[in-house]
Amino acid sequence: MKSYSLCIILSLALTAHCAPASPVTVQDEGFAESYLKNFFNLTEETGPTIRRGISPVTKKLSEMQRFFGLQITGTLDADTLAMMKKPRCGVPDGKIARFSTFGSNLKWQTNRLTYRIENYTPDMSVSQIDDSIEKALQVWANVTPLRFTRIKSGTADIMISFGSRSHGDYYPFDGPGNTLAHAFAPSLGIGGDAHFDDDETFTFRSDRGFVLFMVAAHEFGHSLGLSHSDDPGALMYPTYSYRNPDTFVLPRDDVNGIQSLYGPNSDKDPARPEPEPPTTPDSCDSTMVLDAVTTLRGEMIFFKDSFFWRSNPQSATAEQKLITSFWPNAPSNLDAAYESRQSDRIYLFKGRRVWAFSGYKPVRGYPKKLTIFGFPRGVTKIDAALYDAESGKTLFFVGNNYFSYDEARRRMDQGFPKRVDQTFSGLTGKVTAAFQYRGFTYIYSGPYMFEYHLRSKRLFRVLRNSYFLRCSNF
Repeated sequence: MKSYSLCIILSLALTAHCAPASPVTVQDEGFAESYLKNFFNLTEETGPTIRRGISPVTKKLSEMQRFFGLQITGTLDADTLAMMKKPRCGVPDGKIARFSTFGSNLKWQTNRLTYRIENYTPDMSVSQIDDSIEKALQVWANVTPLRFTRIKSGTADIMISFGSRSHGDYYPFDGPGNTLAHAFAPSLGIGGDAHFDDDETFTFRSDRGFVLFMVAAHEFGHSLGLSHSDDPGALMYPTYSYRNPDTFVLPRDDVNGIQSLYGPNSDKDPARPEPEPPTTPDSCDSTMVLDAVTTLRGEMIFFKDSFFWRSNPQSATAEQKLITSFWPNAPSNLDAAYESRQSDRIYLFKGRRVWAFSGYKPVRGYPKKLTIFGFPRGVTKIDAALYDAESGKTLFFVGNNYFSYDEARRRMDQGFPKRVDQTFSGLTGKVTAAFQYRGFTYIYSGPYMFEYHLRSKRLFRVLRNSYFLRCSNF
């Protein structure tokens, strides 16, 4: 039987990790050993590493921690175990890289490919499935010379089917949840084919279920020769994230990957320029200006473009995710965000609208207009917001001024707005983000963060905005 590469996509658990870490158990150690055998080629090796006192498990733990950007300890700490327990793809992760391929020989030798949809899921209409598949292939055609033609009989290069459990390829699906689909790298026979688990709920546009377009676009990346990327913003990242198909643009990492195999699209119409592929923000970028910062049930949340970093006191690193991974209907490129301890909600602002979430669950009736807070008619957006735990007031920054909002009474305080520099001395630039942490108030202005004690109005330090992001190069 010929060899081929298989990828299995696993759904993302949309849960917060706010509870204190539990001690590592014997069962956890057994789970970790199995994980390292499956994904990092852990073997019962003997030799120089054993004689030097470096066990195979320690070595592979270090490799795994390096791959996922964790603190490299070589021990099964809480962060490492939490990463291991996340739903994931079945392909080993030994290669530390942004985009990666199955190998230069595992690509199609022609740019003209055929596809055939063998059967359909009852979750969607035939026209919706046809449209989703066509657009998912077009994602790759837009940036390469590849062109796809649908056939309705015979054997196509990419055979597409829906099936449950054992479905004829020796890689059975596992029922609802977990594995969503898998696809095979380019080759003869089953190579290039994509299979979707019919026990899942696939949707056309809704975030309640798995958007077929997104799952298919990822799988077709494998059908064309791409392996996984460790870039959390890439389409080829192993876990599923909801994204709006109507606004989706293939990220830069995926563009670089597929063009390394097939080259760029030379047929672009200069009169209709394509949107610029988005790049994933780097927490070590000293010039980065954050969109918003807030707390959420003990964690710190930092927003930039379509992404956010989450950091908690027990973690040595900040975890980067797409905003839509946790808040599917939230906007990107936020203006501001804050957490209200009064209502146990997080509020996200963009333009004239505000979104509210209880943890990661949307609050009914939102988004609403910005006017619900009582701003003057001329305020069309806010620049930053922070909740003051001591007074129960929320400060909203608009241009050179700020407002004070009483969370308990749900109305603006009298005597505002006030000038920002009346309270925050030394701050001359525009406020771009703000939040409170452990009794101190942090005001961001461009790439810098100003640390204040709000009651005394004293400025303590001026820091880079990557200070709390725990950048490994900081």
